[in-house]
Amino acid sequence: MSTTRPFNPFRSERLVYRAVNDTPEDEAFVHAIQRDAEAQSGASYGLLRPESTKNSEDFKEHITKCLLGVAICLPPTDEKEIGGEPVGILCLKANPPSWAPHRWTEISIDVLRQHQGKGYGGEAIRWSLWWSFQMAGLHRVQIQAFSFNTGARRLYERLGFREEGCIREHMWFSGSWHDGHIYGLLEDEWRDEQRKAGRDLTSCA
Repeated sequence: MSTTRPFNPFRSERLVYRAVNDTPEDEAFVHAIQRDAEAQSGASYGLLRPESTKNSEDFKEHITKCLLGVAICLPPTDEKEIGGEPVGILCLKANPPSWAPHRWTEISIDVLRQHQGKGYGGEAIRWSLWWSFQMAGLHRVQIQAFSFNTGARRLYERLGFREEGCIREHMWFSGSWHDGHIYGLLEDEWRDEQRKAGRDLTSCA
């Protein structure tokens, strides 16, 4: 007989995860994420331009179309609330339906500047891996980083990702070419690491 019981999967050790809503507060939050040009320069291939509210609205719409798009939040002070203060956004790419047999996704993540350096990004990525393999039944998760974003690359490697490829001189930024690095993690690799660490996979909280 199964020992599985209903539970809330949208929690990790210090964070909770909720939908990005159609509210003035979430619109302002998404715009704050998107208008951080320094953060965007380390994560986006798009030509840097001042972020308009219209572009932020388009990104907010994109979040709803992802396989998983959530606001990363601090725990609420009121137990009746779904989530507390939002500190970032995490998305898992939705591939075309015809790609479904391949069972893979790609992570993108942004954390507000005032909440960076606290380990929230790493915790949210660990949670998204748990969600991908335990809840969504995926086989592979990938994430990318530019060669000059050494902090992100070190983080991904600490989280168990393996570098799978280098796209040479793939990005033009600040007067020179930079490589793009692709990192991947397979379900079996992730499960092996969880077992070695003695983690209970029934919940990520």
